[in-house]
Amino acid sequence: MTDQRSTAGSEDEVYTEPPRTRAWHDGVLEAENFPVDDVSEYLKKDGTTVWLDLCGPQRTAMHVISRELDLDRVAVEDAVSRHERTKLDRYTDYVFLNLYLPKVDGVRMTLYELSAFVTANALVTVREDPGFPIDELIGRWDRSPDFKRDELAGSTVALLLYGLLDLVVDYQLTAAQSFDDEADELEELVFRDDFPVREIQQRSFTLRKNLFTLRRVSLPMREILNTLLRRDLKFVSQPLVPYYQDVYDHSLRVGEFTDALRDLIANLLDTRIALQGNRLNEVMKKVTSWAAIIAVPTAITGFYGQNVPYPGFGQHWGFWLSSAVIITLSGLLYTLFKTRDWL
Repeated sequence: MTDQRSTAGSEDEVYTEPPRTRAWHDGVLEAENFPVDDVSEYLKKDGTTVWLDLCGPQRTAMHVISRELDLDRVAVEDAVSRHERTKLDRYTDYVFLNLYLPKVDGVRMTLYELSAFVTANALVTVREDPGFPIDELIGRWDRSPDFKRDELAGSTVALLLYGLLDLVVDYQLTAAQSFDDEADELEELVFRDDFPVREIQQRSFTLRKNLFTLRRVSLPMREILNTLLRRDLKFVSQPLVPYYQDVYDHSLRVGEFTDALRDLIANLLDTRIALQGNRLNEVMKKVTSWAAIIAVPTAITGFYGQNVPYPGFGQHWGFWLSSAVIITLSGLLYTLFKTRDWL
């Protein structure tokens, strides 16, 4: 099953999390959890990069930051709307991304949507649900030694976006690997002796649905990363190219996983139909063989039940002869069918 989180919002809604803010100066963390109104003051400083995270989103803060960064109305509407497709839109001074991070729990896959505005010195993330692992993303930023590298000075925004994209693609790859394990379990079910048809049908349908959803949200990641790596955009500096190329390679693996698993599931379903047909043939052979064996005494007793004289009519030896013929012919048929593996 696929659960795509959605909440209905209003202008007066209560937001699940307060805004999160951070500021780096030349790659060094300078401040965090400061008010949204102070974002403009940090953006005025040279060499300062600001991250703002809105969960809900918080509309007042969204209006403030959209005015501060001069965000296009269409992009803002996409950020606060739900179920937008995975995409990257280029504007004059910034890019807008819409991404989906999947989490798999058993057979259920939950998608967490995140939108991001990326400018020269700011990253604004807008997410609908607190289930998005934002703390894990912050942990990746804090553990990364790349912010302090001299050759990456001035690339703080690109490093922040790299961490975000790497997190999303890693979760997509983990989801694909989980579905690969589910496909292995489904394969075992198909070849089990008891052959649970209903369970096979239900799990194969759920798996195909999840694979379709994962492919829909992960396939555009290739185009997004290709666009970011383009030289004319001048967003990714040369030292960061291998980082983004690594994320691109992982996104290719997700696509290969989903395509291979879709083919595998289709082959398993074909195999299931073939095995079901073979099992039906086996059953028909056994039923037909037993019907042939039962037909022998039916024919003989029916013949001796006629109201006309026949050899042995009214004699004891006639009864024993008919019984001997029934047992002999039935035994011969049973032996013949058993030899041919029909029983």
